[in-house]
Amino acid sequence: MPAEVRALASDADHQLAAELAAHSAELLRALRACGIDDPDVLRKQGDRRSHELLAAELAARRPADAVLSEEGKDSAQRLGVRRVWIIDPLDGTREFGEPDRPDWAVHVALVIDGFPVAGAVALPALHEVWSTAGAASHDQPPAAAGPLTGPPRLAVSRTRPGPAAAQVQQALGAEPVPLGSAGFKALAVVRGAAEIYAHSGGQYEWDSAAPVAVALAYGLHASRLDGAPLTYNNPDPYLPDLLIAHPDWARPALDAVRLPPC
Repeated sequence: MPAEVRALASDADHQLAAELAAHSAELLRALRACGIDDPDVLRKQGDRRSHELLAAELAARRPADAVLSEEGKDSAQRLGVRRVWIIDPLDGTREFGEPDRPDWAVHVALVIDGFPVAGAVALPALHEVWSTAGAASHDQPPAAAGPLTGPPRLAVSRTRPGPAAAQVQQALGAEPVPLGSAGFKALAVVRGAAEIYAHSGGQYEWDSAAPVAVALAYGLHASRLDGAPLTYNNPDPYLPDLLIAHPDWARPALDAVRLPPC
């Protein structure tokens, strides 16, 4: 990410991302505690109410910025502005509707000129918010600190691990760590619960913008599976693959996914 683009995000932008993610997390915790028996009703309410909260706050506090939300109607207007907030109001809707599962998240990211310069990922069930603001203020320990030994832990989908994860597991002898939402898997690397998250098979920009912003702020590697930079606010928000890794494991993981599958 160009340093001049990173510098365009203000301290207030970093703080706003963290604040909004925390507010949405509080709403979703309260909703989950309401005792709604039908999990589909709970999931739909979670998606809708979290989106409405985030969209209203951004409209009030950043009226000149555009918004791309998984739960909102897309508009070509966002392609003509430099600053776009990319949000996933409830990442891991399936897990949100399952009692006692913690692996769901809220994503809030600010993208400027295509780069995720500020962001926050809330893990509401754990009462944690990881953000670029926290990284800058050293409120949380750097995830990339310290040498690593032994085989890496690999965050994988609990329901449908993709071919990239299988290649990394086979090539590096990685230990799979099955988890739910994309944000929770990415944050497993930030939090030191895994060393690699390799995804293939399809995602959208809202699935990774905030996790990538946070991962980069904490000194981790984040790229496409071919090593290319991740860019956002494209006309088509489909972004099919992703690698987030501890720096010591980034090159081995990239080499592993370039091998032809058996």
